[in-house]
Amino acid sequence: MTAAPDCPVFVSADVVRRVFDWKDAIAALQAAYGHAFTEQAAPSRSIAQSEGAWLRTLPAAPPGGRYYGAKLMGADMKAADPTVEYVVVLFERATSRIAGFVDANLLTGFRTAATSGAALDKLAPEGPGRLAVIGSGLEATMHVRAFASVRPLSEVTIYSPTPEKRAAFAEAVTRDLGVPARAVESGEEAVDGADLVLSAARSRGEVPILFGDWLKPGATVVSIGSTVPSQREIDVSVANRADFIVCDNLHEVVDETGDMLAALEAGIDVRSKSFSLNQLLSGEIEAQRQAAAMPMYKSVGGGVQDVVVAEMILTKAIEQGLAQPLPMTFDPKHL
Repeated sequence: MTAAPDCPVFVSADVVRRVFDWKDAIAALQAAYGHAFTEQAAPSRSIAQSEGAWLRTLPAAPPGGRYYGAKLMGADMKAADPTVEYVVVLFERATSRIAGFVDANLLTGFRTAATSGAALDKLAPEGPGRLAVIGSGLEATMHVRAFASVRPLSEVTIYSPTPEKRAAFAEAVTRDLGVPARAVESGEEAVDGADLVLSAARSRGEVPILFGDWLKPGATVVSIGSTVPSQREIDVSVANRADFIVCDNLHEVVDETGDMLAALEAGIDVRSKSFSLNQLLSGEIEAQRQAAAMPMYKSVGGGVQDVVVAEMILTKAIEQGLAQPLPMTFDPKHL
């Protein structure tokens, strides 16, 4: 184990990019979620709001980890040019001291995609598959790379509303991953016949962009774009066809996302077929996993993902001499 620095360190976004590794991040997340942990170890996110300002906090104390901590992000929407900054603060378990601050803007995209990859690795059949992607933004870009690290991709088909963006995305996939990729004219065309389906782009107007009758039997679906009650991404027909739904945060996905609330309102019993990622990766629901005909992973994100991936990044940054020591000390209170 790398010795802890004498003072806190800072890991910049550039260093995050340099040291991040998909396989290592996915393995770390699978190990973390493989531990049994209580709701207290990964409580729900909290949001403070006042006069246009908001601060979101995602705390976690993953069992088995060297660090615990929280991701903080905030903005004031009344500012002349509103921006959001993200930071993960990590505390060392052995000393209870603040060990580091990790710029979490890029990390957030990495951890979301890596967690989806950790789930897909358990849900999708072994062997090559064709991936359909709805979306061409940062999350879609990262997810394709995460998926390519756990499954060989035979082809990637991409749809997003802007022709130039989807064409550029397809070109980048082929260039960077060596996987044949093509842009298509509709979401239905992208999904037709696909083994793996990624929905990573909420539509304008919050109307569904993925429908159940597009999916071939046995497809594995990953949906990441609806994280609060007001957001929509998948149609209720997708929730109806999926017979095994894995959620990174069971309560927040089922009770606090627009997609699942719409499904419940339509009379679909999603609760009886929804399970936590912790249950999946700990092996608790292995029989249900093996029996599933059309599995789906649905994500809202969580502090466990931030802390686990930040720990991997901090460790690598320290080992490689890339973490910046901060000239500060905190005044600890002895308990």
